[in-house]
Amino acid sequence: MTTTRPVAPPASEARARVQAVRQGYARRGGRATVRGRAYPAYLVALFTVFYLVPVVHARSTSPAPFSVSSVNLSAGAAPLVCGLAVAVCWGGQLVGRFWGPLVVQPFLLHVLMSTDLSPAHYLGTIARRRLAYAGTVTLLAVCSAAYLATDLFDRPGTALPGLAVTAGISAVAAVAWLWGQVRAVRDNLLLAGAVGASALVVAAVGGTAPDGRYGHWLAALVPALLAAAVGPPAFRALPSIDLARLARESARASQARAYAWTGTLHHALDLYRPEPRGFASALIRTDGSLRGYLAQGAVRALRTPGRAAAAAVLLPVGGASLTHGVAGSGGGPEWWWWWWWWAAGSVGVYLGSGWVGETWRGLRDELTMAPLFGERWGGLPARALAWPVVAVTAGTFLGGALVALFRWPLPAGRAGSTVLLVAGSVVLVLGARFLREMKLHLPLELLLPVITPFGDLSGLRVVAWQFDGFVVVLTGVALMNAVPSATGAAVLALCLAAGCVGAGLRRTGWAHRGLFSRLHRG
Repeated sequence: MTTTRPVAPPASEARARVQAVRQGYARRGGRATVRGRAYPAYLVALFTVFYLVPVVHARSTSPAPFSVSSVNLSAGAAPLVCGLAVAVCWGGQLVGRFWGPLVVQPFLLHVLMSTDLSPAHYLGTIARRRLAYAGTVTLLAVCSAAYLATDLFDRPGTALPGLAVTAGISAVAAVAWLWGQVRAVRDNLLLAGAVGASALVVAAVGGTAPDGRYGHWLAALVPALLAAAVGPPAFRALPSIDLARLARESARASQARAYAWTGTLHHALDLYRPEPRGFASALIRTDGSLRGYLAQGAVRALRTPGRAAAAAVLLPVGGASLTHGVAGSGGGPEWWWWWWWWAAGSVGVYLGSGWVGETWRGLRDELTMAPLFGERWGGLPARALAWPVVAVTAGTFLGGALVALFRWPLPAGRAGSTVLLVAGSVVLVLGARFLREMKLHLPLELLLPVITPFGDLSGLRVVAWQFDGFVVVLTGVALMNAVPSATGAAVLALCLAAGCVGAGLRRTGWAHRGLFSRLHRG
């Protein structure tokens, strides 16, 4: 008995067949309509006219916030760019594991998978086009940020090396994005370790060069060589890609896109939450009783080790940045610099507070499904909130303590105010997290038009509702920074947190009128 292998079609025939499939899919209604493109174009035009153009004009007529002329750019370019390239490479790999460049419409992928074409024929063109888009967007974003924040492009002597560096980093971001999706976890770990080790070596060599000569060109060459070394193996892995996993990723991405377009962005993000695994029996003692509230929260956090590890990193780092900004704030011409540290630390603590465990979701479910769980509070708030409150407070103050040790003694009269402001920021962050996690479906009244001389701005209300936690944190930090007294700022943070808790309870259907009676019955 003899078997015959299917003969691979020539490249020209495969290209024509793929094009025919895509044209057939487009005629089914898969192609974007003119009306679908009009609204994003309208938003981009509003952003360009009312924000980007004034900012660029203000930057062109005023000195840059950060001047690179006062720094030896050649000597410090290699370590700085190597660190940035490592961060971009690792970030691209991580994003590729969840939403890579090969994610397409599920039906189109199903049709192409049902043919005898190799995945390289119909995925190669998609990968090249999307990597070109990603590299271009990254290049424009990095160049825009460098132009607005520094004077890197004000002189020809620094503009050309800066453009070369940004081009190399953009190429690294694109190929790492593809590598993270098509290669296995082991290969991604090997690449991450190799990139980190190479960056340390190159940074050390570039920093010890005589007078930092050619340091900026070395910093531009290394990312380009990294992209050239990683790109071809990533494309060679296309024929052996796991199509079943790609189909699941495409289906999940399609569902998340539908959720995001219909206004429920938190439901879209929930699709990418890892499923809790293991340690289920650890919630119960040997005598059959449940463990304490803190132990329950810790065990549930360990059931999602990736999120717990991210929280364990973000909370101390955010606490350190928060404490550093609070300790240096106090007015003066550089108040905005310390405010950025303060705001960045608060955002880091806010993100870590959501990844510290799954007890937030359990609290929301118990509050929104009162007929199932009953309306008696009992130990519900303590059971659900004990672990996140303790973990967030401990992680934040651990990072703050490390900063205090390095900066000790603090400026005269700043020790007590620093503690008050850090504590107030933590309370504000917990209130904002409670407001975020109690979010349900998009309220219908947000879709009503808001007519202004600049057009319908109802989309801004929807965006503010989607990112209400970030809005509360950044606005609260700005208001606290504007209050001259640390005690007044802490009281303001407490009031804002109480308002967030009240708004979160209203989202779950718990009215103020029945709240105290329910607490009394509990």
